[in-house]
Amino acid sequence: MATIGYAAPEFGMDGKVSIKGDVYSFGVLLLEMFTGKKPTDDMFGEERSLKEWVSEALEQNATAEIVASTLLSTEDQYYSAKELCLLSIFQLAMKCLAVSVDERINMIEAVASLHNIYTTTVAGNGA
Repeated sequence: MATIGYAAPEFGMDGKVSIKGDVYSFGVLLLEMFTGKKPTDDMFGEERSLKEWVSEALEQNATAEIVASTLLSTEDQYYSAKELCLLSIFQLAMKCLAVSVDERINMIEAVASLHNIYTTTVAGNGA
């Protein structure tokens, strides 16, 4: 409960624990897995968080710059498909990380999104 970097904002502000808090933690886990960065990494602190770093990269269409180096290589024949897949995963993570509980998706929606990402970008491209 309340692991640093994974706790939902409402837990820190109000001490509220809910299923929507689990979705927030799942969003952080997605970012950690696909960027290779922990929310407690030295590059994050008071000024910028893992979520903000990814959000800025998405706004600048710089997905490839935040992806863990072992996941994406420009020499890969499936580079475009993988980049699209990773972009979709980052966008899903942002939906999980909405500050407002009411705006945050639930785990059923997150799983449906993951399934959709798989069927449209992975299974469809042979990547």
